[in-house]
Amino acid sequence: MELFIDILKDTTIDTVKLIPFLFLTYLAMEYLENKAGQKTVRMLLGAGKKGPVIGGILGVVPQCGFSAAAANLYSGGVITVGTMIAVFLSTSDEMLPILISEQADVRKIMAILIGKIIVGIVAGILVDIGVRVLGKGYQRGLHIHDICEHDHCHCEEGSIVKSALIHSVQILVFIYVMEEVMNVVTHYPIAGIFLAGLVGLIPNCAASITITKFYLEGVLNVGSMFAGLLSCAGIGLIVLFKTNHSWKKNVMIVTTLYGISVVCGIIVEILFGM
Repeated sequence: MELFIDILKDTTIDTVKLIPFLFLTYLAMEYLENKAGQKTVRMLLGAGKKGPVIGGILGVVPQCGFSAAAANLYSGGVITVGTMIAVFLSTSDEMLPILISEQADVRKIMAILIGKIIVGIVAGILVDIGVRVLGKGYQRGLHIHDICEHDHCHCEEGSIVKSALIHSVQILVFIYVMEEVMNVVTHYPIAGIFLAGLVGLIPNCAASITITKFYLEGVLNVGSMFAGLLSCAGIGLIVLFKTNHSWKKNVMIVTTLYGISVVCGIIVEILFGM
């Protein structure tokens, strides 16, 4: 019982320490979202057949709404499924700000970013090729929805300070719960990869923060970190299921995203972690 209390105490202290950083991080991201969000979406709109390449590169820019925008554009028939997959796989959410704030090695940061870009681009291209071979093509009919509504943060309205505060509280609760869950995989590298990939699928910006934080603290190995960060699509998956009415396609997309993430995580762990 005393051990359990000590664990809860340590977890609480570690979580509380994150409050100032999380608030400042989200404040910066809300500002970036307001200033640059529409520009990146316009670049994706004009990508054409180069969509997976453009999406894979733009995805690493830390803005939580970009994956949601990609899901909307796919559901509206504006971009291909491969382009959306490329964005999902490369999107960084809060990963980059955390790596920078923790003063992670620049070479490590660049390796993670480049790895996510490469996986996103290659997977996106292969998915589009597969779709064309199967004769599915593009979807048609444009209907773009609000990309922030699913977190009820109303990022586009009112004060960015309020939005940043709401996000911070949501993340803190998530991290507090996941702190204990992740500890069970420290001695099981391959099992950790499968679990981290599932955590990444949780449609919340907290997933990327938790996975990055635990990797830097040594809780997760490099393979688990990479798998989890690849599958992190933020709220994009929620938007996909709401705006795209083909559940069969949605399930296939999520399965593909998870499969790619786990396979790449295992490869990374074999090459660099063992």
